[in-house]
Amino acid sequence: MKSLILPPLASLYGAITKSRASLYDRGAFRSAKLPRPVISVGNITTGGTGKTPVVEFLCRVLADEGFKVCVLTRGYGRQNSKQRVLVSDGTTVFSDPAEAGDEPFLLATNLKGRAAVISDANRFAAGEGAIKHLGTEVFVLDDGFQHLQLDRGLNIVTIDATNPWGGGKLLPYGRLREQLSSLKRADCLVVTRCDQVLELDSIRTELARHSGDRPVFLSRMTTDQVTPVSETTEEPEDPFAAFCGVGNPQSFFSHLERNDVTPVMKKSFADHHAYSQADVDKLTAEAKLVGARSLITTAKDAVKLRALSFSLPCYALEIKIQIENVEEFRRLILNTARNK
Repeated sequence: MKSLILPPLASLYGAITKSRASLYDRGAFRSAKLPRPVISVGNITTGGTGKTPVVEFLCRVLADEGFKVCVLTRGYGRQNSKQRVLVSDGTTVFSDPAEAGDEPFLLATNLKGRAAVISDANRFAAGEGAIKHLGTEVFVLDDGFQHLQLDRGLNIVTIDATNPWGGGKLLPYGRLREQLSSLKRADCLVVTRCDQVLELDSIRTELARHSGDRPVFLSRMTTDQVTPVSETTEEPEDPFAAFCGVGNPQSFFSHLERNDVTPVMKKSFADHHAYSQADVDKLTAEAKLVGARSLITTAKDAVKLRALSFSLPCYALEIKIQIENVEEFRRLILNTARNK
């Protein structure tokens, strides 16, 4: 029954998204334009594509050049999606993960002193407020590829090398948010997690075909540091139990194994999962049963776990992105920022 229902729904979804994009392309719908440069980072598949590390990378590049930067994000999974939340003004973090959303809070924490972060479904109105009250000079639009309501000067799309095409099917049958032909709207493509696949030529060939030969930048995720989530002075100790609530849990587990950490237990929760003490207690009990001496999770999960109690030491893996041909990528970013 599932396979009979979902394909026609996917066809309907595809027709709607294609018509919507066409209306913007023909000028029937108009994108609002902020009086400051906007750089968008988005994707064409659901789930984790490594978009957040790219957003953080952009903000650091721009801040290092002296720009006042603000991230505009919807703040998926937060308590009140209709409320505007000033997560950070670039100096002080005002919010928490429940109010801001886990990814905006993580960005605000990591970019403290470098970029402001605002969670608001109306990115244009949030941008106007940021110009007026924060003096923002450049915006980074998070998850912006389908947010056609806002004009942007640079359109970056992240492609997960471990699942580039979302199974080849549109939502809700597959994980594609749009047809691959929509990649022609992109200015450049960043392929993430390249180190987790054996072959990239076929991905590059398909990207060139669907995007019209847009520039492609290959990247990989590397370990930045491992930090304690629970209160502990102990060093991380094998064996580990690994857990996460992210869009692509296998990429996290694979990253650990490539760095010589082979978990004795792996557990995944839904993306943006709101952890309870009961979740932690059950997880810890299961970990102890298989002999784990430590827990390890992602930095995104860690921001929602720090108020909870652990009977095993818990650590967060913090990653950063490394981009090939990085100077050319920086040039695109800075040229957009300077084009007022």
